[in-house]
Amino acid sequence: MTSFPVTASTLSATALCKLVKEKYQLTEDFKCLLYRTGINHTYFIKNKHNTYVLRIYCYNWRTKQEILEELKLLELLKDNQHSVSYALTDKNKNFIQQIQAPEGIRYAVLFTFAEGGKVRFLDHQTTFAIGALMGEIHNTTVNKTIARVNYTTETLTTKPYSFTLKYFDAKLPEMEYIREVGKKVEVAFKNKKIPEGIIHLDIWYDNMAITDNRKITIFDFDFCGNGYLVLDVAYFCAQLFHIETDKEAYKLKIKEFLKGYQTNTKLSKTEIDLIPIAATAVWLFYLGVQSQRFDWSNIFLTENYLKMYLGRLKNWMNFCEENPNTFTL
Repeated sequence: MTSFPVTASTLSATALCKLVKEKYQLTEDFKCLLYRTGINHTYFIKNKHNTYVLRIYCYNWRTKQEILEELKLLELLKDNQHSVSYALTDKNKNFIQQIQAPEGIRYAVLFTFAEGGKVRFLDHQTTFAIGALMGEIHNTTVNKTIARVNYTTETLTTKPYSFTLKYFDAKLPEMEYIREVGKKVEVAFKNKKIPEGIIHLDIWYDNMAITDNRKITIFDFDFCGNGYLVLDVAYFCAQLFHIETDKEAYKLKIKEFLKGYQTNTKLSKTEIDLIPIAATAVWLFYLGVQSQRFDWSNIFLTENYLKMYLGRLKNWMNFCEENPNTFTL
């Protein structure tokens, strides 16, 4: 009996453990544990003394060349002493493993483990430190490019709308709202001359580890590409807004973040003014990702979810309009 075709699979941790131990010459006491599934799948490779992170890219999500560009960026950041998780080579000096999964070829990369934990509720000193680290990274990546996506208004809003349109009727008020906001994004960024470079595009608490003494390590550069540096700044501002319920406390924390960032690279008035709409653009982009990767998001991608997701966006935009000096130091 032949195996029935699949569109997505979860690879055996036992089989992956055997593969990784052989390829990376790890000792027999290492175990492999599935940490979580998602846009990509993450496993921990660990023994009593060491932990590594194994990412299994989903089928047809990233090309081998796109992954190599991501890893090249991590090498650049590591070489400049920035605190990021980076890829490790196997015994043959290869960064990428190719796995024949039931659905087709999938790629695997072994990364260093980011020490510390995920801290959802940040204090002032930590937000300052996150800003400083982001600024340091941007100082290294400004005016550089990699052979990956260019984050333009088309890739941030136009394409995401088309992905979302596959699952929701264009006549829905929420879909009409997405179109309207997309137009505002396009107008806001038209002919803007602000710093560009390689960006992460997903820096928030879930993609960093923080130790007790506030050492921060950023990881998961899966969405890295080329674009305005302010997109990283703005997205962090928006994510912290949604986490911090006390908006007066939020204002103080975000000023610490922006102070930290500007110890390393200055934000122009144009960039600061663009923070609300830049975060909006990235917010729409990730709705497109959820629609594009329906195999991962179909549990929650419903009309109710769409209303909730855009409701959070409206809250952000309303807050920014009512508190215009939030991002001005």
